[in-house]
Amino acid sequence: MRQKAHDYFFLLGLTVVSASCSKEGITEEFVEVRDGYALSAGTSTIYSSSAFAYETESDWLSGDNKTRWNRGNTLYDDGPTDNKGLGPVYAGYSCGSCHNRTGRTIPSAWSDAEGSGKYGFSSMLVYVSRKNGKFFQDYGRVIHDQSIYGVEAEGKVKINRHTKEFKFPDGEKYELCWFTYNITDWYADSIAPEDLFCTVRIPLRHVGMGQMMALDPHEIEALAAKSNYPEYGISGRCNYITERGIRQLGLSGNKAQHADLTVELGFSSDMGYTNSRYPEEICRGQRQVAQGSMMGLLYDKLEASTSEMEDVDLYMQANGVPARRDVDNPTVKHGEQMFYKAKCHLCHVTTLHTRTGGSVLLNGTRLPWLGGQTIHPYSDYLLHDMGSEICGVGLNDNYQSGLAMGNEWRTTPLWGVGLQKVVNGHTYFLHDGRARNFVEAIMWHGGEGEASKNIFAKMGKEDRDALIRFLQSL
Repeated sequence: MRQKAHDYFFLLGLTVVSASCSKEGITEEFVEVRDGYALSAGTSTIYSSSAFAYETESDWLSGDNKTRWNRGNTLYDDGPTDNKGLGPVYAGYSCGSCHNRTGRTIPSAWSDAEGSGKYGFSSMLVYVSRKNGKFFQDYGRVIHDQSIYGVEAEGKVKINRHTKEFKFPDGEKYELCWFTYNITDWYADSIAPEDLFCTVRIPLRHVGMGQMMALDPHEIEALAAKSNYPEYGISGRCNYITERGIRQLGLSGNKAQHADLTVELGFSSDMGYTNSRYPEEICRGQRQVAQGSMMGLLYDKLEASTSEMEDVDLYMQANGVPARRDVDNPTVKHGEQMFYKAKCHLCHVTTLHTRTGGSVLLNGTRLPWLGGQTIHPYSDYLLHDMGSEICGVGLNDNYQSGLAMGNEWRTTPLWGVGLQKVVNGHTYFLHDGRARNFVEAIMWHGGEGEASKNIFAKMGKEDRDALIRFLQSL
């Protein structure tokens, strides 16, 4: 076995039992997973498989931090008291309105093709710009499709669904779906479709946020240096962004485009609450403000305090991560081996470590309990090209975030993914919710995910089903 692969498996905490090699590299390996993988997040592992599995506090939480966690929980679910400061335009009325139970509210692309969704709002972020990448004067980077009384929402999203049927080599059928979008009811001048670029994000699951913020950045950078597997077309890289005047490793978001959990940004951009980091109303500069229709709604007083937002940050980071389930089930064990056979683990890295000292909240509070932990997120938190075309479209949305190009996406952490249906009542995946189940999500993989997708497709049905059963155990 080549030295680089040996070092990589050592870093992951795996034991390579046997391997056969070819001139191009490793063609097959059997990986024996060490004990302890059910403990997804070390001391933050919780043993819940209920609808509250994503929003249950870690056992180490106590005292004043427990009080603050409860406050943060309420703010996350409901927003500040009586929605004071909400808007004037907004995309959701609270964190929990889109991240239901800290998971994923059902995408309105499936609940309502008109885009408003059964919850009365879009439950997604709709990014808009000109085709040349510049923003429109009367709109920001996100369309705010909701507004308070007396104010016009910026626009409404109409979603068009498309479906095509395919077959695996053994004859089993599957479908792939994708979306196109129209925006209507612009509050200002309508924008010509030929000048409009639109890309959509559904909410991420807020699972393992504290562990992500406590990751050892040197380990992630080491993974980027080592994760070059030309025989599978895989080469992950880091995203670096500058926030608060500091250039940092990006970890958070679909494209690892943030270095923090974006609590302050969410309060501002998504809900319209001014705060110390974003003190201006998101509608400032819009034509309807200039015309005076909202001048009385723009206050000098900040609407969300730093302590409130840090309570939300604490809530997100102190939630536990569900332990794996059914780890001794023969089908799950078989599916785990298929996971490795398909090389999924080369991007969905099984084992990482948190740095000594833990994480630091947005106002400086330290959470040392998150430090020095061995965790199993099933992600390398790196960017990978996923963008080859399928059905004439693909996962390239042509939207750049930091160093991430449109075809690059951060590897999605898989811990807790098997409970999404229990928590949120659906299995819609990928950045825009186009995949209705695990099979479709896998079959949308292109670019650096092409090799794994093809290995999966060529498996027999029993092996494919076992791999899916393994994912359901995470």
